[in-house]
Amino acid sequence: MTTGTTTAPTIAVLGTGTIGAPIARNLRRAGFAVTAWNRTDSRAKGLADDDIRVAGTPAEAVADADIVLTVLKDAPAVLEVLDQAGDALAAGSVLIQVSTVGVDGIAQIADAATARSLKLVDAPIQGTKGPAENAQLVILASGAEDVRSTVDPIFDAIGKTTIWVSDAVGDASKLKLVVNTLISATTNGIAESLRFAEALGLDPQLFTRVVGGGPLESAFGAIKTGAILDKDFAPNFTIDNAVKDAELIAAAAADADVWLPVTAGALSRYRAAQEQGHGQYDFAATYLAERPE
Repeated sequence: MTTGTTTAPTIAVLGTGTIGAPIARNLRRAGFAVTAWNRTDSRAKGLADDDIRVAGTPAEAVADADIVLTVLKDAPAVLEVLDQAGDALAAGSVLIQVSTVGVDGIAQIADAATARSLKLVDAPIQGTKGPAENAQLVILASGAEDVRSTVDPIFDAIGKTTIWVSDAVGDASKLKLVVNTLISATTNGIAESLRFAEALGLDPQLFTRVVGGGPLESAFGAIKTGAILDKDFAPNFTIDNAVKDAELIAAAAADADVWLPVTAGALSRYRAAQEQGHGQYDFAATYLAERPE
């Protein structure tokens, strides 16, 4: 841990997959001491070449950490890893969770953090592989004001923008679901538009000529349109993860008694793509989904 003569905290990064590995590297480049752990050892071992200590267990990873940063698939994964870390988690240390875990999920994580006397910062990230590698993530953060000065340098090292939503843990996760609602609608809208154009016998490139450069154009939309037209579905964010996130949106919407029919349609399309064998493709592969029988 840090001492009176050390300014940079020691950070344990738990989860070094597509997003976690570049986060760990960018933290190390920024001067933080970083220990990393991943459930699949092979996905963490390469980080040793970046002067990152690789631990064999969550408990080993967090043993000397001032800050624990989890980059895991969902709330159950976060809770499981916290249990595995056990008593090695020092009371009073900061826990940053950056995954999309939903409203119920963040409440469960908050309870687990309180039980361990951890200071929780809810900080789901906006961005996929490329932004993570280039430290261009957008961080949506919520948590107590007294930890902001501690975690802001960490967010600056991995992202381009930090939006502090409120001091109420969980508000950032709510905002993440709201933003993901638009992302899902946009991706599925583009996929359906291109499939519709082809079904009508049109060149789908005509779609880009109409949308490109006009008020309907967006950087994100252009990326997903290009991926679909090129049939390039190398994963930045998989269909499997899109199903998970859309289910979290649907659950939160049901609890809030709000009708989201577009999201329901997107979830149906994601599930069809998943069931048809496209789960590990990028979520632009919703374009490939066929009508379920």
